[in-house]
Amino acid sequence: MNKAIAIDGPSASGKSSVSKGIAAELGIMYVDSGALYRGVTWQALRKGVDTTDSAAVIECMLNAEWDFFVQDGASTFSIDGDVPVQELRGKEVRENVANVAVIPEIRKFVVESLQSLENFGSLVMEGRDIGTVVFPDSPYKFYLDADPEERAKRRYRELVAAGESEKAEEVMESLRRRDKIDSTRKTDPLVVAPGAQVIDSTSMTLEEVIQTIVDIVRADG
Repeated sequence: MNKAIAIDGPSASGKSSVSKGIAAELGIMYVDSGALYRGVTWQALRKGVDTTDSAAVIECMLNAEWDFFVQDGASTFSIDGDVPVQELRGKEVRENVANVAVIPEIRKFVVESLQSLENFGSLVMEGRDIGTVVFPDSPYKFYLDADPEERAKRRYRELVAAGESEKAEEVMESLRRRDKIDSTRKTDPLVVAPGAQVIDSTSMTLEEVIQTIVDIVRADG
């Protein structure tokens, strides 16, 4: 029977690194749910669509051809035959994705697409509503959190390593803005899923967080 491990939490709480580590340790597929929201955003931007125009964003999404597949142990997708990777991490996409992610019709499309990925096999999926909406019945639900300042430092280091030149204060403000949008949106707000185990990673190493979750999953069979 396929397992779906749900990893939720706010921006820069370590979800991606932890989820990739779990996937590697358990030999299962890694899924970044946020990539799909960024994909919709990227498609809208490259088509010249205003991301605050919900109807236009929905139409743009519906008119695109989406294909999902597994590559190097991770789920990925193409949009109209193109496979965006680095494009999804660009500043313009980062600054607009919150506008797209609050649209109920977009969330419905993403959730249904994510649920279908279980057909590929067991997976670990990270996001903001995985344990509450995508896989609410999974026995493996975790919520990663960390002190806001620590999360901002992590995101800043990521951006510097990627060649971005944003200031630390801008990163902190961006995280605060995203946290507010995520936790107050009407559709599927960011909350701790019922039955989820909360892990505060502020003072934990990446390896410690990964091992904690892996041990729980393995102990449960």
